Amino acid sequence: MALDLAAYERKARKAVKGFWSRRESAISKQRDAGAHDQSGRAGAVGGNNMNGFVELVIDIVKANGLAHANIHQQRKLLTLPGYFRPTKLWDVVVIHKGELIAAVELKSHIGP
Repeated sequence: MALDLAAYERKARKAVKGFWSRRESAISKQRDAGAHDQSGRAGAVGGNNMNGFVELVIDIVKANGLAHANIHQQRKLLTLPGYFRPTKLWDVVVIHKGELIAAVELKSHIGP
């Protein structure tokens, strides 16, 4: 069975545009509030920057035989025991028939 990438090219373009748009919006919001973060941190911590990529991951999971899996995005359901620390917060957790299938964390890094 071939991997179904769920029209990832179109969705990835949309996710990239959304990332930059939300980042710029967060920077503008901070600037309008009279604050200025020279490090650009405002754009990184504004929240929701990676939502488009989360949606893409979920679409790929569903398109490849796990449409009925439990796909969690709610914060209280994203914490799992970790190897290097007691708990780890993930962006997406996929459970199927009571078994963990995937735990995904997305990070956005810009600059050096």
